[in-house]
Amino acid sequence: MKFEIRSQWNEVILFSIETKTLKLAVEAAVKSHADLSGADLSRANLSHAKLSRANLFDADLSHADLSGAKLSHAKLSHADLSGADLSRANLSDANFSHANLSGANLSGANLSDANFSGSNLSGAYLSRANLSHANFSGSNLSHQNLSPAKLSSGWTLR
Repeated sequence: MKFEIRSQWNEVILFSIETKTLKLAVEAAVKSHADLSGADLSRANLSHAKLSRANLFDADLSHADLSGAKLSHAKLSHADLSGADLSRANLSDANFSHANLSGANLSGANLSDANFSGSNLSGAYLSRANLSHANFSGSNLSHQNLSPAKLSSGWTLR
């Protein structure tokens, strides 16, 4: 089956491949270093996908299933991840600056050294997340559940 990853802004095809699932198409795009800036991946099932170092700047990942995904060192600034499931995902060293993560499920996720500066995390669920050395400067952290979340130096927020 042919899968096309399109821009959310102008329907331009960012990446195209014959494969079995959208998840495999996105993994192939990342492996080939495709620029997925502005990609429309809303509601996509990317559970356990290998997307480390992906360029998803300004991408629409709203309500996507990214549970257990590997997104370390990914570029997700200005991305829309509202309502996304990122539970148990590896997001270490990822850049979420100015991203919308309102209502996202980040429970049990590894957010160590991630950059969330200027992001909207209103209503996000961060229970059991590893927040060690994560940057939340200027972020909206209202109405989310941080309990218990692991902070730097073994601190736990309860």
